[in-house]
Amino acid sequence: MEKQHPLNDLMSTAMEKIRSMVDANTIIGTPIQTGEVTLIPVSRLSFGIASGGSDFVTKNQKPDGDSSFGGGSGAGAKLEPVAFLIIRGESVKLLPVAPPPANTVDRVIETVPEVVDKVTGFIEKQQAKKEAEAGFAGANGGT
Repeated sequence: MEKQHPLNDLMSTAMEKIRSMVDANTIIGTPIQTGEVTLIPVSRLSFGIASGGSDFVTKNQKPDGDSSFGGGSGAGAKLEPVAFLIIRGESVKLLPVAPPPANTVDRVIETVPEVVDKVTGFIEKQQAKKEAEAGFAGANGGT
């Protein structure tokens, strides 16, 4: 009969914990009823797991001797909202949730259209002001 290794127990325990966290209700959330509208959250789940171990077996160890073992495991999970299914009567729509900017470059790229609009608006106001002043000066310049 083969002896069960402690690393197997370590991995089994970690996988059981992940199974208990993750089910279909994690991805497609519980429907939320608001009057005639039903909202169903949709999420993305990412997870990772790692484990390792060692035996510390020596050449001189007796076959029936108690072998040492060192081990560790870790897991991480990330749950992100992706969208909402909106059900109203016979109509079903998918409303995506925009992700937040990942870094500074993304934030700058996101704000460029706003900055361009503000600068363009400022320039147009300045030109209109100059034209109005030139028109006013031209109208009064003949007297």
